[in-house]
Amino acid sequence: MIRKDDIVKIGYFAKPHGVKGEIALVTTFDLFDTQEDPFILCELDGIYVPFFVEEYRYKSDTVILVKIENLHSEEDIRPFTNKEVFCPKEWIDNSELDAGITWDNFIGYKVYDTNRGYLGEISDVDDSTLNVLFEVSDGEKSLLLPAVEEFMVELKHDEKSILMTVPDGLFEL
Repeated sequence: MIRKDDIVKIGYFAKPHGVKGEIALVTTFDLFDTQEDPFILCELDGIYVPFFVEEYRYKSDTVILVKIENLHSEEDIRPFTNKEVFCPKEWIDNSELDAGITWDNFIGYKVYDTNRGYLGEISDVDDSTLNVLFEVSDGEKSLLLPAVEEFMVELKHDEKSILMTVPDGLFEL
């Protein structure tokens, strides 16, 4: 069984392209060229299911047109519209992971402050405005923290933790 800890979100499927079963994958990762038998993963009914990539071609820097094995028409591929797409973590090196990670990838990370210690776990990300916020919950109370690199001291993807230096005034809001 594929575990969430072993995969990373690389983007999402936009809409079908044409009538032969292609779909637009929006991503900043360049991963298919380095894999012998490339596949992607999507969550279906609570489990991560692999889908083998039959063909792909680049439409732009951030859009790859993907043809998934055994899906041959627009009707076959349409259920994948707006689905998040994942791949095994070992396919991505850490520098590319840092460059291509989205804010939603931080959900589940534990947050520590250099002065206050453990603050809680990121339960949600509000990216509806230019100022992205982490919702951090310790089980009793929630705290909104700006998701800015200036506050991040150390980021450990393998431990799913972030060490931050949060200005004191933010705790009183």
